This record gives sequence, structure tokens and C-alpha cells, in this order.
Amino acid sequence: MPRAESTAMDNSCQALCRNLVTQNGLQPENVDISQSVLYTSIMGLLLVTDNERELQLGNGQVGLRNVGNTCFLNAIVQCLSHTRSLRDYCLRKTYLQDKHTNQEPVLMNEFSKVLAGLWECDGGETTVNPGKFYHVFKESVPYFSGYSQQDAQEFLRFLLDRLHTEINRRPSKRPAVMEIKEPTYTRFRISEEAFAMWQRHLDRDDSKIVDLFSGQLRSSLHCSLCSHYSNTFDVFCDLSLPIPKKSDYGRTVTLRECLDLFSQEEKLDKENSPMCERCNRRTESTKRLTIQRFPRILVIRILFNLNRFTMSRYSISKSTVPISFPLNGLDLGPFGPVDCGPALYDLYAVCNHSGTVNMGHYTAACREEEGWCYYNDSCVGEITEEKLQSNQAYVLFYELKSCSITRK
Repeated sequence: MPRAESTAMDNSCQALCRNLVTQNGLQPENVDISQSVLYTSIMGLLLVTDNERELQLGNGQVGLRNVGNTCFLNAIVQCLSHTRSLRDYCLRKTYLQDKHTNQEPVLMNEFSKVLAGLWECDGGETTVNPGKFYHVFKESVPYFSGYSQQDAQEFLRFLLDRLHTEINRRPSKRPAVMEIKEPTYTRFRISEEAFAMWQRHLDRDDSKIVDLFSGQLRSSLHCSLCSHYSNTFDVFCDLSLPIPKKSDYGRTVTLRECLDLFSQEEKLDKENSPMCERCNRRTESTKRLTIQRFPRILVIRILFNLNRFTMSRYSISKSTVPISFPLNGLDLGPFGPVDCGPALYDLYAVCNHSGTVNMGHYTAACREEEGWCYYNDSCVGEITEEKLQSNQAYVLFYELKSCSITRK
């Protein structure tokens, strides 16, 4: 919490302790209040009350000012502001207790101020200026310097990475990771190996960003010569789904078809196949991706550059293939571990892109208590569920509602 709030809480706690000491016939000056068990107990209760207090929020239907080709930023920030676990974490400033270093989380502070402007307004403000936040972000990520249009998905990735770095619960000087010899893995069940790799990741990177957005992919490689299976596990913060080629004729493609293509077994020839652990040489093999650990917040980039924007012989043009995606009950269970049951997600935000590759505009649509709202920079209005389904959808935000696999 801020220094002023911390000092006020400390003063209140000490005053309460002095009153209790006096009521019991003791002299406060003879007792070291700050070192007493009484002080520790009361301070702990105050901290719990402060962290669990009910936030007094508005409806969040506030626009963001465009400060110079920043529609990409505004759309992503609106989507993140409707990621309620992250929003509450920022507004309560819990990250000040989580962070491991003494360095001030400058970017997280500014991001939290923007969210506070969107949600803690008294109804008078209709637009929030994100200029200071964007200035701090550009200092952290010089790639975004200048006033040219940027890609919303790239901004999201960089932003989450920088926020994670500031509020990482692990020390910045990371301990050396002990290497595990490959033969050891053969004695592990897949779930045990995956868990060991996930714990190794958390030993270095552990934050609220990881809690919410990180999942784990399993890449399974099958050697056609000796039938050996090998697995690698990678952390992901978003899924990039390909669009089936048969969609070139303009028919609507479902999100399920994109997921099927993503997890489809891929044949690798000798030149493109990695070394087989058993044969110790390159052989023809097959590769398949599955989701080993489901994230709480699933970010799907189904319309990223290599898919939504296709290259012709002379130029890059934007594909207009419409994608149909479920608003509720997206089941990723079939794309998880073999013994996985349903893993159901509900959509709560969409980042849209309209226009061409060189000249475009980003907007957002977010689920509210009573329907959906459309965010176009400083303008806010209602939108029907039917209009959410369009060829402009670029990044989808889903929240996990139920999963049969035990998760951290």
C-alpha cells in the first residue's frame, strides 16, 4: 500500500494498543508497542481487512482518450480492465505486498491509476487520459516510441511481460537451475514431468500475471523408426490459432475448427525433425500440441498477422474470413491431457480490428452486468451479442469457469 496509508494504519494500530495497555493498568511508555504481540495481531487484522474490503466501483463504462494513434492501447486496456481478478488486484494495490524487490513498480502504478479512473469515478468523468501510462510504457519498451499505429496483440504481450517483471514474487537474481538428465524423465509419468517443469518455471517467474494468464503446452514427438515418444513443455500466455485453408471461399469458420487444426498431428520429414532421444539421429516423425495446464484467463489470437493478414504476390491483404466463436461454454477439454474432462470458458472481452493492414482501427467489446458494451476510444455504447460475431474480431478473452483437472 502507499507509504501514507501504511503510516496512517501504523499510527492507528499503535494508538489502539496504547488504549488497551492503559485499560489494563499499565503505563504505555513502559511497553515497546511496536514489538508487542498485541501490535502484531491488530496490525495483521487491519491488513486483512484492508485487502478484503469491498471495492466501491462504478459501472466501468468510461472511455479512454486517444492521445495519438493509441486505439490499440485503449482497446487492450478496456479488455484488461474487465479482467476482474486483475482489476481488483490493481485497485487494492496488493502488488505492493507481492513484489520481491524494493524498486518502485512505476508501470504497474500508472496502469492501476488508469483502471481506477475507469472504475472509481463518481459518474462525472466520461473519459480517462492514458497519456502518462503510455509514456511510462514507452520508456520501458522503446519499440513503441513515436506515434505510429501499433499492433494490439504485441502491445498486450509486452505490457503483461513488463507488469510481471515489476511484481514478480521471485528475486531478480535467479538461482541457477539444476539440470535434470534426460534419462530421468523416462521414469516420470507425463503429468509428473509437466508438474516438475511448471514448478521450475514458478521458481523464477511467479506473479499475479502468471496466476491468471499463464498455461502450459505439451509438444509430443513420435519417432516413426523406433516409436519413441518424447515430450517438451512450454509456458504460454496466449494461443495463436490458424485459420483452415478451406476458409478461403468465404464460408464462416468455427473456433472449434481452428482449435482442431492447432492440435492436429503434423508430419515432419528428416530435415525438419529434431533428434530422436533414443535413435540419436533425425528421423521422420510426427508432432502434436496439446494443452497440459489450462490458464485462468485464456487469450486467443485467432486473427494474428500470418492468418488474418495474408500475403499475395504483390502485397499484404487482410483476410475477411468470418470466425464464429462461442460466448459461453467453450470446451478445451478435448485439447487437454488424455484423462481430462470438460474445461469450460466464457467469453468476456473482444479486441476488434477494422480497416486494412496499413490503415486500421482497434475497438473493444466487453461483457457487463446487463449485456455487452462497445468501447471506441472515448465513446462507449451498447452492442448486441449478434454483432460480436464478425470478421473484425482479433483477440478473444475467455475466463475459466469450470475444469476437472486440479490446478494451482
